[in-house]
Amino acid sequence: MCNEMINVKSSNVESVGYDEDLKIVCVKFLNGSLYTYKGVPNSEFNNLKNATSVGSYLNRNFKNVYQYERIS
Repeated sequence: MCNEMINVKSSNVESVGYDEDLKIVCVKFLNGSLYTYKGVPNSEFNNLKNATSVGSYLNRNFKNVYQYERIS
């Protein structure tokens, strides 16, 4: 699950990753917490990692759309 994380420029998010087989997005926040979002298409992950504001995009397009779980 999300073996490769990509660092992003964000005031809230440290890095993001994607497991294409499971369609899971991993998001590591600057405070150290790690969340997974399930059932996310690859195109949506690409939109997230390339967003001008990763945190805003996550909040607007992921939070009430995809099932999520705090891992750590």
